[in-house]
Amino acid sequence: MTADGGLETVRAGALTTVQDLGRPGYAHLGVPRSGALDLTAHRLANLLVGNPESAATLETTLTGCAVRALAPTTAVVTGAPCPVAVDGRPAPWGQPVRLRAGAVLEAGAATHGVRSYLGFAGGVGADRVLGSRATDLLSGLGPAPLRDGAVLPLGAPAPGARAVPDAAPWRTPGPELVLPVGYGPRDDWFTAEGLRTLVTGIYRVSAASNRIGLRTEGPALARRREGELASEGMPLGAIQVPPEGRPVLFLADHPTTGGYPVIGVVPAAALGAAAQAAPGTAVRFTPVRSGSVSGAAGVPPPR
Repeated sequence: MTADGGLETVRAGALTTVQDLGRPGYAHLGVPRSGALDLTAHRLANLLVGNPESAATLETTLTGCAVRALAPTTAVVTGAPCPVAVDGRPAPWGQPVRLRAGAVLEAGAATHGVRSYLGFAGGVGADRVLGSRATDLLSGLGPAPLRDGAVLPLGAPAPGARAVPDAAPWRTPGPELVLPVGYGPRDDWFTAEGLRTLVTGIYRVSAASNRIGLRTEGPALARRREGELASEGMPLGAIQVPPEGRPVLFLADHPTTGGYPVIGVVPAAALGAAAQAAPGTAVRFTPVRSGSVSGAAGVPPPR
């Protein structure tokens, strides 16, 4: 169900997409989960405007976006802190604001982090595909990334829904991204030195990172086996190592299969921080005990 009006895109920004909790359960069909990269920020945006957490938000990338409300609505900006304005006048970040019909809400460039989330009462009402409104950049499912002039519908707020006026808590991203990792399932493809390099080396977030994966720059991981695997399943949070030896952390739009070895897996709870790590951020992988990462083999002794 959609409400009258909606949103007109005034400035689409570098990349703005519709996101919700994603479409889990279709990996066997080659469809990744997709959904908001920073699920905590997405859920908070919905909470602050009185939506269920499953409602769709707008996810911006680095440069923000601007939209015009075609009917009165309540909106909020969470995730990466950024300047917020309504009709050119400063408005609070992390607090709901009331928009009149015709008002322009602008989320500016992120001052910390990468991705901001714009939530609206009733949620963005894009068509569902396989049960989700999420834009999947890998498969092309879901609505297209926003373009200037594009119009999006808004859903009707739930009866009795009320915005939460409290400001959104935020932990500013630090100078270093520390990611827990459990080795496996293909850690035996790497030398003992390669395994040590993963958890002792300093990497940096590559500018080539996107919603599919966080790419890194840094020391290559030495392999004990040459060649590549037959294609096999790739979970969310997998650390795949392509031939050049630099780890790639799979995020929400990752491919569901791949032929490069997966040296380890980062738990899903840590991926929100990865979503907010700007290019150039230092990255360290730290080992976790066996069983601490679902689907990973845990940390083996050096071989």
